[in-house]
Amino acid sequence: MFDGPFDVFALIIAIVAFLIAIKASSQAAELRRRLSSLEEMFYAQRQVQPPPLMPAPVQTEAPATAPAEPPPLAPEPEVAPPPPVAADVSPPPLEAGLEAGAPPPLPAPAPGFEERLGTRWVVWIGGLALALGGFFMVRYSIEAGLLGPGVRVFLGGLFALALLGAGEWTRRKEAISSIQALPIANIPAILTAAGTAVAFATIYAAYALYGFLVPATAFVLLGLVALGTLAAALLHGPALAGLGVVGAFVTPILVSSGKPDYWALYIYLAIVTAASFGLARIRLWRWLAVTTIVFAVLWIFPGLDAAELQVAPHAFHVIAGFVLAALLVVCSFMFGPGIEDGEIEPVSSSALGAYLFGAMLIVLSSAHADLALIAFTLLVAGTLFVAWRAPAATGALGAAAATVFIVFAEWAVRANPDMLVLPGGPMPGIGPTATDGAVTLHLVTAAIFAAGFGIAGFLAQGRSNSAIIPVVWSAAGVATPIAILVALYARIAHLDRSIPFAILAVLLAAAFGAATEALTRRETRPGSMISTALFATGTLGALALALTFALEKGWLTIALALMSLGTAWISMQRPIPFLRWLAAIFAALVTARIAYDPRIVGDAVGTTPILNWLLWGYGLPALSFWAASVFLRRRADDAPLRMVETAAILFTALLAFMEIRHFATGGRMTAAPSLLEFALQACISLAMAIGLERLRLRSRSIVHNVGAVVLTAIAGLVSVFGLLIMENPLLWHTDVGGAVFNLLLLGYALPAVLMLLLSYAVVGERGKVYANTIAGGALVFALAYITLEIRRFYHGPILSTGPTTGAEQYTYSIGWLAFGVVLLGVGILVNSERARLASAAVIALTILKAFVIDMSTLTGVYRALSFMCLGVVLVAIGWLYQRILFRRQVTPPPAAPQTGT
Repeated sequence: MFDGPFDVFALIIAIVAFLIAIKASSQAAELRRRLSSLEEMFYAQRQVQPPPLMPAPVQTEAPATAPAEPPPLAPEPEVAPPPPVAADVSPPPLEAGLEAGAPPPLPAPAPGFEERLGTRWVVWIGGLALALGGFFMVRYSIEAGLLGPGVRVFLGGLFALALLGAGEWTRRKEAISSIQALPIANIPAILTAAGTAVAFATIYAAYALYGFLVPATAFVLLGLVALGTLAAALLHGPALAGLGVVGAFVTPILVSSGKPDYWALYIYLAIVTAASFGLARIRLWRWLAVTTIVFAVLWIFPGLDAAELQVAPHAFHVIAGFVLAALLVVCSFMFGPGIEDGEIEPVSSSALGAYLFGAMLIVLSSAHADLALIAFTLLVAGTLFVAWRAPAATGALGAAAATVFIVFAEWAVRANPDMLVLPGGPMPGIGPTATDGAVTLHLVTAAIFAAGFGIAGFLAQGRSNSAIIPVVWSAAGVATPIAILVALYARIAHLDRSIPFAILAVLLAAAFGAATEALTRRETRPGSMISTALFATGTLGALALALTFALEKGWLTIALALMSLGTAWISMQRPIPFLRWLAAIFAALVTARIAYDPRIVGDAVGTTPILNWLLWGYGLPALSFWAASVFLRRRADDAPLRMVETAAILFTALLAFMEIRHFATGGRMTAAPSLLEFALQACISLAMAIGLERLRLRSRSIVHNVGAVVLTAIAGLVSVFGLLIMENPLLWHTDVGGAVFNLLLLGYALPAVLMLLLSYAVVGERGKVYANTIAGGALVFALAYITLEIRRFYHGPILSTGPTTGAEQYTYSIGWLAFGVVLLGVGILVNSERARLASAAVIALTILKAFVIDMSTLTGVYRALSFMCLGVVLVAIGWLYQRILFRRQVTPPPAAPQTGT
């Protein structure tokens, strides 16, 4: 068991060093094995013996003849021995060997278990044993009381120095460090790593266990050991580099005090970061640079949640790290490594983005303190400068734009007691006035950011032979000013109407428009088309924002829809796939906006039928999406087009349904539905389905196809559940209105006509069952209308009250029979089998009613007349079928033969 923190820490350091050494040694072994395989293959193809790895004794006399090939790597069939070759004949060239078809030699066999055990594992375990031996010796001396604390620390330091000296001595001894059998069991590196671990443990014990060192001294000594480890990594490889960087960044945790000194901490971390970045640059170790950045960013968090955040040292930390990363890590900038022109390098961009993230955290944690905001501004400006000079860091522009937006968006949603709101002042519509320095600094910073990103994004066009770099610049140059303007509008104008912000949006649109025009006139360069389209889209976006700022809140929906239309039009002029998707994204945003508030403007919809906010909030987006779909269809039928077409159909249907609900409820959008509402919804759904059925024949669009089916299904649901069940005037107390022009005409007769038209629109285009089902619905609603209208004649506007008389029952039979006869006549005149079958169905229903209802309920003359009329009609129908529809030609009898006289 471990007796104290010293033992635990010692074992952890030893295990970490051991694992790092194993990983580095394994990587070196794999590289050495691949190199040996390549050498053997090369010399085998050259058909000469490879030179030995160690110097061989020089022969004084060469034989007269020598074999031209090395011994085969595998058994070969016996062949006649080749004639001797003279010694001075040179081996054939590599091309000749390849043309001869000589099989390539087999790769060198992997080392076996015994070789691994004897040449590698024992060395690794030995290094670990040395480190643990030093730790356990100190532990034993403590437990046995053999030596005093000072002597123990002194002996620990001597042992660490001995291990470090042994590592350096073995490195210098070529006979040990260059043994071929131990290429990855690097004895010098393992000895040095063990000595470094013992040195860390000794200094920490002197500070934490015995109190020999004050925190400042221990801090400096541990830092020196870490820096020395990093320096030794230049000679001994990546294992020591990993150990050094971990030890250096963990040292401040080991040495702590009651009152943290952030200046001392961050100055120390700056020195460690510089050393680590320098080593990573010299040895081109990307992993070391990434590890250093991760540790440096993690060290930003201490103190962020303090009641009084020390902004100055935290700002120094991120600025120092940013400068060091720009000098040593960013490719093709200052002292950074080189890279191919036009390539965005991930580590270069991520290094700058990481420190921007840290600066953003400081701004948010300090409640937007002036110093934190200034430091953040400097880092953003530095990112623009570095990315301008080194295209490898262009990816950091995305991080810069994102952090800028987060900073200002967070500032916008904060409570703002430092603002003076002037409601209804002498200039209504003007935003509140900023009164203190913090707001002024934010406004100045916002102007700097907007101008910097926008101007740099425009000037960067044409500077690179790569397409992605100017596109990133233009995207950042367009998105950042718009995002900043929206955040400032939310903070200062509180999302209310503001003419000054509308003017700013118009000026921004003019700037983007000028940039678009200038880029259009330039010669074509990589990425220029996409960049031009982005600036054009920014123009439309800024104009839409101007409308939003100048008008009421509901105009935001219209502005986004207009942006979709404008983007679709630009995609015609500049056929760039991204623009098509952008138009679809705008359509999706408008749809999400509607889902959030279907009334567009809340309770301010208005009470005027049709001419209210629903017309503008749904109608203008619907028109915009229909026009956008026309523009997009000229190029291709793809996913963006289908998204916009779906939005067009959706907003058209929603416009109709919402206006119907507004009209039927008198502006009370939450009221219960009525017969009028269901009737209008059924009619509108059927009319739109007919229109889409006609449209899909020309467009062959799957969206129009599916939309027609969906609207038909909606009409069917509304008709069945709404008109026949929920609001059926026979079942519920409903006032249907006048004698002829009433709700029955609107809710049953007109839907029947529209269903009939829809059934003829789908004949031959869809399945027979689909068309016949719709036609059957038309028959049901027509019969329902006749029945309800007869009921209206006998009972007045309220159909659900009063008894049913014999005359009324007789009228139902006569009405149904007459309707069946009319259907038959129409079927005969237009030669429609469907109408004749409908007639047969109605007459069959009339017959059923006569024998089931009339026979039991009617009495006297009404019963007789009912059956007499039914019989006459049935006989007449039979005569029509025999004489007109299925008339048979009677074959005349054969003429009698004439006999001669």
